[in-house]
Amino acid sequence: MTLRIDTSRALRSHHSHVERVKSIVAAPPSLAGRIGVELHDRQTKGNIMIEYAVVNPATGETVARYDSFTDAQVEQTLGTAEAGFETWRKLPVAERAGMVRRAADLHRERREELAAIIVREMGKVKAAALGEVDFAADITEYYADQAEVITADQPLTILGEGTAVIRRGPLGVLLGIMPWNFPYYQVARFAAPNLVLGNAIVLKHSPQCPESATAIEAIYRDAGLPEGAYLNVYVSNEQAATIIADPRIQGVSVTGSQRAGAAVAEMAGRHLKKVALELGGSDPFLLLATDDLGTVVAAATKARLDNTGQSCNGAKRFIVVDGLYEAFLTKFTAAMAAAPVGDPLVEETVLGPMSSVAAATRLQDQVDRAVAQGATVVTGGSRDGAYYPPTVLTGVTPEMEAYREEFFGPVGVVYRVADEDAAVTLANDTSFGLGSYVFSNDPEQAARVADRIEAGMVYINLVLADSPELPFGGIKRSGTARELGLLAADEFVNKKLIRTAG
Repeated sequence: MTLRIDTSRALRSHHSHVERVKSIVAAPPSLAGRIGVELHDRQTKGNIMIEYAVVNPATGETVARYDSFTDAQVEQTLGTAEAGFETWRKLPVAERAGMVRRAADLHRERREELAAIIVREMGKVKAAALGEVDFAADITEYYADQAEVITADQPLTILGEGTAVIRRGPLGVLLGIMPWNFPYYQVARFAAPNLVLGNAIVLKHSPQCPESATAIEAIYRDAGLPEGAYLNVYVSNEQAATIIADPRIQGVSVTGSQRAGAAVAEMAGRHLKKVALELGGSDPFLLLATDDLGTVVAAATKARLDNTGQSCNGAKRFIVVDGLYEAFLTKFTAAMAAAPVGDPLVEETVLGPMSSVAAATRLQDQVDRAVAQGATVVTGGSRDGAYYPPTVLTGVTPEMEAYREEFFGPVGVVYRVADEDAAVTLANDTSFGLGSYVFSNDPEQAARVADRIEAGMVYINLVLADSPELPFGGIKRSGTARELGLLAADEFVNKKLIRTAG
């Protein structure tokens, strides 16, 4: 039986007296279509409504459908968010931090329920789903703990008499456009720092994550935030474009593809809105020197198979110096092939299904094109419904489409290079610049290569080391912003100068 969720019930609880002080500005349908098509699987172009539904990729069952918002509901949401911001920003910092900390606690209290939701929404393995909920809680708590730091005045040393200070304050209502691959983590790293700063959030989640989107909204409501401080919307591409253009929205954060990011940035720029982009990656994993190949191979396998390979900063290109190439390829292929694939609820499973049949089909098309153009499949390479096996490719050359593409699934491409210089050249020969991994038992070499890598993040001799206090983000076409760490609190803040005479 498929459930139908009436989203209007939540909106009927909003304050009916919210003044409609701004008119909605329409946005070009072409941009609206580009935003939606690149962010989500199950949706259509232009002004057609998206289906928000929970479709379990492991079984193909449609568990629940959610009603999309009407234009009137969108207008009501924006009005409520604007009013909520005015209430939220006036609360003392300590009070805001206390509510955000309570939201972290609620993540932990509802851990099992939240994890079960994303297992059925996008096929995440149960252990990984529990880990994601824990990480989202840790991130949320981190910003509550850092509230005084990220809102503190910054005195300036001036050339003259008197004083000067930078006072940090909120911008207003922000729109977040979030993807399906980490339904809680992605939201936490955007929402938590901005709520502590005093901004209000309107959140458009992926159409395949409506249940987790509702659960997050409930957490912030139950944590005591005033009405309108955090609101979820189920909207079409056209409505999302309208929200971006609306003068009540002061900034936009989007995690998605390069094309989606470009479309959002173009629209936000047209309306003079700040935009933060976290886009794709094709992160290199450089193996330059080691006396413990087994440990390196284990790290490489984890870095490629984390989240069934559906991670923007997962290692995807394995660049190995000639003397280690054959041994690495043999061991890496064996480790990939041995990873258990199956039911995401089974404890031993490493790889569950991909997020959807459509995602697995796209990955199969990429692999097929790579093979047709001359690449070799060493292991894997054939999908089964939404399931895709761990796959290793070799023989990819610059003339192939696969050389430039991001494989968003459990596919690793292994390259042989002559030396350190060749490894760095290959690593940097990409339009992406998100993360990177350098493995060497020579500390001076590792540090030297880290300086030469064109990326927003370099991890030396470790993988899966993200943490709330460490900034996350890229360069080139991988994004324009930083999330996590104290830098995340610099994205949507008014750094107001106050200069006082002596």
